[in-house]
Amino acid sequence: MTLGVGALGVRLDPFTPFNFIVELDGLIVGGFSQVEGVEGTIEVEEYAEGGRNDAPHKLLKGARWPNLVLSRGMMEVDSMWRWFAATARGDIKRRSGAIVMLNAQRMPVNGWIFHSAVPVRWVGPSFDASRDSEVAIEKIELVHMGLERPEWFAAFGAIARAKSFAESGLDG
Repeated sequence: MTLGVGALGVRLDPFTPFNFIVELDGLIVGGFSQVEGVEGTIEVEEYAEGGRNDAPHKLLKGARWPNLVLSRGMMEVDSMWRWFAATARGDIKRRSGAIVMLNAQRMPVNGWIFHSAVPVRWVGPSFDASRDSEVAIEKIELVHMGLERPEWFAAFGAIARAKSFAESGLDG
């Protein structure tokens, strides 16, 4: 057994980005192979004050949230397409959800909640007979009202680390 450099001699590796689930309105709609757009930017406006020539003031404006893009292999159950098609017909149902990061034991360790999402783009698979071993991928793009990272997600990570620590036999 190799001990790491953590404060208690426990190795604290960073989480890997391939182990996650996506939840919408309390239902896991997982099976996504990729999630893009988990980011935010605070806009900055420069204001040049008369008589101050060394640097402009930097005024913070509102936050901007890019669209989330969820990619997955196409399946018979197609709730994402139905949601997009309903939105295209004018039947708009906003949904909130979460992107939950899992550790190697598939326990939640972190995550982001998004609010009031609605699909604004759907991309179907590319058809190419020469790529017979690839999975047909669909993408859905969601506009949303922002991300948050609640403290209770950090609690999940602490519980997972404690469990890992206990299973290592180093706790007593």
